[in-house]
Amino acid sequence: MTGSKRSVIIAVDGPLASGKGTIARALGARFGIPHLDTGSLYRAVAVAMIEKGLPPEDADAAEEAARTLDVTAIDEGKIRTAGAGVAASVVSAHRAVRAALLDVQRTFASQPGGAVLDGRDIGTVICPDAHVKLFVTADEESRAWRRRAELVNRGEDISFEQVLGQLRQRDARDASRADAPMLKADDAIELDTSEMSVDEAVREAIRLVEAKLG
Repeated sequence: MTGSKRSVIIAVDGPLASGKGTIARALGARFGIPHLDTGSLYRAVAVAMIEKGLPPEDADAAEEAARTLDVTAIDEGKIRTAGAGVAASVVSAHRAVRAALLDVQRTFASQPGGAVLDGRDIGTVICPDAHVKLFVTADEESRAWRRRAELVNRGEDISFEQVLGQLRQRDARDASRADAPMLKADDAIELDTSEMSVDEAVREAIRLVEAKLG
């Protein structure tokens, strides 16, 4: 399908360390369409708050950070830390922050040819009319080990127990927030990657999307 003029929007949702980001990037490459990790937007807002010494619970300051965010200046090294992830979960619960970033995400999705977006509310809020919706998940322990490996590879000293605790807090906050909670869309295809390698998960995701697109 690469090279086709057909416009395709693919929504990939799921919890932390489920593999959704890796899968979304691979789908973008397979179908020749751009990919946006929407979580990076919230992490960038969180980092902006941290660098100003502001608590992520400050909704007004978080909204201002979101409205003035320079998407082209996001520092991957800064936004991928454990602290940034925890703070991002807090700022993403602010309704004004989500509203500020909504247009950014929908504009990205509506570009010619389509796009792949991954996050926690893509199929339910950002792109409810996406051509294909995947909900990528995995059991808690698998996700915690994956996340810890990622953080250790970045030089962070963190235990499995610490990561598991943060992951559980993040899941609870994402699922219970009043505005755009993390939910599986009714028409989403679930992909459990608990027992899959990265390559296996990517292959299965591509197969599912191709089958859905016909």
